[in-house]
Amino acid sequence: MKGDKYQIIKRPLITEKSTWLKDKNRELCFEVDIRANKLEIKKAVEELFKVKVERVRTCRVRGKKRRMGLKEGKKPDWKKAYVKLKEGEKMIEFFEGA
Repeated sequence: MKGDKYQIIKRPLITEKSTWLKDKNRELCFEVDIRANKLEIKKAVEELFKVKVERVRTCRVRGKKRRMGLKEGKKPDWKKAYVKLKEGEKMIEFFEGA
C-alpha cells in the first residue's frame, strides 16, 4: 500500500495489555490499515514519531457479530501492529500519560 503515513497508522491502542507491553518490552500498539505491510508500518512510525523501530508484529482482528433486535450485522475486520522500539529510544509522548 503506497500511501500516506497518516493513512497507514490510524490510531494508537491504549489498553491494559498495550500499557503492560510498553512498560516491559518498549512495544507500542497501533490500529493500522488492513492492507499495510510490516515495512510500510515501520517506515510510517519512524517518520511520524522520529524514533527507530526494531521490529513490527501484526495480527488481523476479526470484527464481532452484533445484533439489534432481529437484525444481525458485523463490525469490520481490522489490523493491529505491535511496534518494538530500539534500545535507548525515548517513548512516544501520548503513551507517557497512559
